[in-house]
This record gives sequence, C-alpha cells and structure tokens, in this order.
Amino acid sequence: MSFLEITAFLANGFAISLMIFVVTLLLGVPLGLPIAFCSMSKFTPLKAFAKTIVWIVRGIPLMLQIFIIFYVPGLLFGRPIFSEIDRYIISNLDIPPSGTLGNLILVNAGSLCAVLIAFSINYACYFSEIYRGGIESISKGQYEAGYVLGMTKSQIFKKVILKQVIKRIVPPMSNEIITLIKDTALANCIMIPEIIKQAKELAATKALIWPLFYTGVFYLLFVGILTILLGKLEKKLDYFKS
Repeated sequence: MSFLEITAFLANGFAISLMIFVVTLLLGVPLGLPIAFCSMSKFTPLKAFAKTIVWIVRGIPLMLQIFIIFYVPGLLFGRPIFSEIDRYIISNLDIPPSGTLGNLILVNAGSLCAVLIAFSINYACYFSEIYRGGIESISKGQYEAGYVLGMTKSQIFKKVILKQVIKRIVPPMSNEIITLIKDTALANCIMIPEIIKQAKELAATKALIWPLFYTGVFYLLFVGILTILLGKLEKKLDYFKS
C-alpha cells in the first residue's frame, strides 16, 4: 500500500473517532447540566443519588464502562443486544465488501451505540462536576443583590450568574474536550474500527507497524485545531472579568 492509501485508510478510522467525539459532546454537554442541578439539590435523596452515580462513573475506568454497557445486557437478558444488531445488519443487508466509511459505521452500528452510550454517560458526569464547581464558585452576595433589585431566581441565573459560570468553566471544559478525542481510542476494545484499530489491522494483515505511530499525527493536528478554537473562545470571554 502506498502512503496515500494508508493515509486514506486511517482517515476512515479517524472519521469514526470524530463521530464518537461529536456525538459524545452533543449528548454529554447538555446531560451534564441536569446532573449538576441534581447534585446541588436540597432534596437529600435526589442529591445522594446523583452524587453516587457521578462517584461510580468517575471511579470506574471508561474502558470497563464500555464493557459493562456492551456485555451486561446480554448477561441479564440472555441476548447480546448490541452484538445481535451487528450480526443482523451483516447477515440481512447487502453491504458491499469495500471498507468505506459508511460501510464501517453500518456493520458496527450496534457496537457504536454501546460506545456512544458509555462515552455520553461518562463525560456527562465529568461535565456535571465542572458545572457544579462553576455555579458554586459564584458568591451568594450576587444572588442577594439580584433579589434586592426585584429579580427572580431564574432571572438572576440567566442574566447575572450564567456569564460568569461560562467564563469559569471554559478552561476545565477545554481540558475534558481535548481528553475526549484521545479517549475515543478506547472504542477499539470492542472492535470499533476507529483509527487505532485500523492501524492495528494494517500491522496484522500487511506487517506495517509505522501506521500505528502515524496515527499520532491525526490526533496532534486535531488537538492543535481544538486548542486554537478553544483559546479564541477564552479570549472572547475576556470581556467579563471576575
């Protein structure tokens, strides 16, 4: 295989990594907010439940969480749900043998669902703690000042607190977002053909080891783009000084 062919082969895998990255952000970022509010709730059972879930998710390695989501339904119900989805698609749909991106996603649809569920729950819990820390870092005096001005609690949050919270959570959120793109490599533990899995396939079938190291270039370039974009976002929020 030529260098360009190997690059295209790995690019298909990296596209799957990017899909996991984007879907996790789309689901995890908004899901983290209600979890954060539950963690700060004055209703003790709800608060205890939310904190327990966050503690468990943050305390168990993400790879193990992927295994739990993928295998435990099969152990409980006697049917490996996600594996059956993959087998059904492969057996019943006329999928061309070419390894195009669409085919790779289609034949691994069930496994991808398990990975996306695990990633979304995991990162939602991490984001919830960032939200909670940002909200609780605002002094109570600002709420009291809002009440004096006749504002409701929701108005105070939207017009006074929210901008300050966003400013404070952008740096830790940026770190988690950059970590997320690298964590997508864990998807290959259940044979998702992301970029590392694609490189390992080249090593097994073509006896080519260097593509495994070449995958680092894809990550470095994407992390560089993310760093620039997130840095610009931080500068844009500099109008608000705490």
